[in-house]
Amino acid sequence: MHFTYVTLFSNLIEGYFQDSILKRAIESNKFQISFLNPRDYSASKHAKVDDTCVGGGAGMVMTPQPLFDTLSTLDDEAYIIFAAPVGKQFTQNDAKRLVNKAHIVFVSGRYEGIDERVIESFADEVFSIGDYVLTGGELPSLVMTDAIVRNIEGVLGNSESLETESFETPLLEAPSFGKPPIYNNLGVPSEYLKGNHSRIQALKLAMSECKTKYFRPEQLLKHKIRTSYEK
Repeated sequence: MHFTYVTLFSNLIEGYFQDSILKRAIESNKFQISFLNPRDYSASKHAKVDDTCVGGGAGMVMTPQPLFDTLSTLDDEAYIIFAAPVGKQFTQNDAKRLVNKAHIVFVSGRYEGIDERVIESFADEVFSIGDYVLTGGELPSLVMTDAIVRNIEGVLGNSESLETESFETPLLEAPSFGKPPIYNNLGVPSEYLKGNHSRIQALKLAMSECKTKYFRPEQLLKHKIRTSYEK
């Protein structure tokens, strides 16, 4: 699998892959990364990539020419994704679906955004990672990459981890506890220590439902609807 990042600031992205799971995954050829900088394709004498808004308005916009020329160099296999607050919310289901793409291209906007003609001409999908505004698309691109890459076979040490994570079902993941069982006079649920796996799973489900009810009640409603259909 190959990820290409169209960005003015590749160093903001590249450093994320220098440690831990993603570094090992690249070293074992689970996926590859590359970068394209729109400044390298600018027809401007000073490699300019932004200009004022047509029709007025505050701030600058990334102009079409550099991005058109950058994205036109991509092959037909490239699946182009733009990160923007106006996009649909990125979810775990999207991550699992997109892992089947051979080549994903993330386009990171800057300033007040990207000229809409670029998005309309090249976007396969437009995603948002939340209802807030960031200074650029690099962080959303990394967030989506991380979520996708974890679903590549062999990236995680234990593939069973994927099956129990939050958002694999409508319920949030149950609380986790590490060893030792007692620390600083704080213990773990006693049922976890008795070895009865069916009772442990029942307790985890109950705690998962409680956690979902508190943090994401709309997800608990989805769970109840889903289980009612399964009965």
